Amino acid sequence: HRGTETFWRQRMTAIANVPLVIFLILSIVTHIGADYQTIRAYLAQPVVAIAMLALVISASVHMRIGLKEIIEDYVQGEGAKVVAILLATFFAIGVPLACTFALVKISLGS
Repeated sequence: HRGTETFWRQRMTAIANVPLVIFLILSIVTHIGADYQTIRAYLAQPVVAIAMLALVISASVHMRIGLKEIIEDYVQGEGAKVVAILLATFFAIGVPLACTFALVKISLGS
């Protein structure tokens, strides 16, 4: 039962990442060469900030699931496997926390 949940979560984040990454690419392409104030104003728009946060969270969940699967398949030894999964999990939590902090700080103008 747990494997089915992981399977569907992986697929759902993959589907969610497609439009979110397209949005990110378009955001980057349309703002090449823009100054900091222009980017800050762009990120301060609620729809943009929410889309960026959704991308960070979705990509991090997707990454964590993928890393866990790879570790379970290829890391030998139970201790090394547990340590690797813990490190991957902490990384997958730390990245969205740092990105969320940075996005909030930039969009609020601090």
